[in-house]
Amino acid sequence: MTETTHRVPVSIPSRTGADALRVTDAAIGRIAASLGPDARGKALRIGVKPGGCSGLSYTMYVEDEIAESDTTIERDGVRIVVGETAMPYLKGTTLDYEEGLMESGFVFDNPNASSSCGCGNSFN
Repeated sequence: MTETTHRVPVSIPSRTGADALRVTDAAIGRIAASLGPDARGKALRIGVKPGGCSGLSYTMYVEDEIAESDTTIERDGVRIVVGETAMPYLKGTTLDYEEGLMESGFVFDNPNASSSCGCGNSFN
């Protein structure tokens, strides 16, 4: 019997009232597992940096410090932060986690990207 996973994006309002970032249940579960039980006070920072085949690359790393200007998303004990310089590139993006036979990983569905590379790790 095959187990079905439902990926329901949850919209988190930004300070402007528009959707900042959507995070699926699968992504929240994987982030929680990655941060582990000792994650108190830590967050996953999502951002962008110059590079990759299409111009910009996504970044994700564990963060201890959260700036006042960061957009903070908290759900099911998981905290995600996005800096104010990255938010214009990520606003409206859905973050998902997919597992497959050949590869597994986070997937960004970014409506702001005018183009992206084949691997999905960079965009323009």
